[in-house]
Amino acid sequence: GAEEQAVGEAVTAADGSFSIEVPGAGTYTVELVTDTLPEGIGLADPERSTLDNVVVFAGRDKRVNFALGDPTVPTNGTDGEAESTNSSGTQFVNLVWSGVKLGLVIAMASIGLSLIFGTTGLVNFAHGELVTMGALITWFFNSTSIGPAWPLAAAAVFGVAFTALFGAGVDRVLWRPLSARVGLVSMMIITIGLGLFLRHVYQVVFESSPRPFAQYGAQAPWEWWVLTFPPKDLWLMGICIVALGATVLALEKTRLGTAVRAVSDNRDLAESSGIDVNRVVTIVWAGGAGLAGLGGVIFGLSQSVQWDMGFRLLLVMFAAVILGGLGSVYGPIVGGLLIGIVFEVSSFWFPVEFKLAWALAVLIIVLLVRPQGLLGRSERIG
Repeated sequence: GAEEQAVGEAVTAADGSFSIEVPGAGTYTVELVTDTLPEGIGLADPERSTLDNVVVFAGRDKRVNFALGDPTVPTNGTDGEAESTNSSGTQFVNLVWSGVKLGLVIAMASIGLSLIFGTTGLVNFAHGELVTMGALITWFFNSTSIGPAWPLAAAAVFGVAFTALFGAGVDRVLWRPLSARVGLVSMMIITIGLGLFLRHVYQVVFESSPRPFAQYGAQAPWEWWVLTFPPKDLWLMGICIVALGATVLALEKTRLGTAVRAVSDNRDLAESSGIDVNRVVTIVWAGGAGLAGLGGVIFGLSQSVQWDMGFRLLLVMFAAVILGGLGSVYGPIVGGLLIGIVFEVSSFWFPVEFKLAWALAVLIIVLLVRPQGLLGRSERIG
């Protein structure tokens, strides 16, 4: 191809931000000159000083991030060996931290998938689009020039509430009438079609480029012990823990939770006991969709908001639910954390392209030993 030519350069501001004007849309290479960094500051991954294939769209900003840390440069002799080992240990601990953060997001996004299956028997392949919906609605009300530019917290509340109402509405308008006319296999295929429809609506309306929220996009990292992370990570993980804890408490300690567990165990017996099964299922759809939407907001804060972000999470959400045990309350939490940690930590030894493969390998190994999942109940067939 043609020889690359420099189109611009910039010096970072005090907060680490920089901006470079480019001549137009296209694919660019961005290089950070590490020799110009302040003493004691370097790249968390020294091999990531150059980012290739950075796609810039016409009329839009493109966010590029370089992860800074305190890299240890090995020297000759035993000191160098000790420093190199310390650097590897630091990298491993930070990968575990990233895995826990990702696992909490997966758990929160997938717990509704498990509850919906438990109460209806339906495997919902459109669940990933509920994750995307929460993130996109929040982004629209927070970050667009035609929106109201609400603070992120207010926009997130509206985005999650909208997604929850959408889940309840789809149950009332689509799934309940269909359940009286077609079987679960046909309904499962319909969820695939619904997912495709919603995903391409998102692509047409919001287009394909990644979008950050207006707040908390770039933060100076905190350093705790050997951990290096932006302050927002603590808030995001805390919100996940609170949301998951509240869901578990609601299912274990309230009358509604007892009704949900009764419907999951035996729908006909629950109905004959006076439980309004349709009402319980609608509430489960609303709650599951709302948690998925909240997971999308948190994932968008950690990464960026995109039209297919939920679809990219769908496979690992299914892996988390199956690994933990289909229909289980705690299964998606345990499965999500395990999948998230394996997903991130595997890159310590293997190329990042194999992250998903190793996560699914763990799923296969566990199911060979325990087919019902870690917390699922074995059932007699036949």
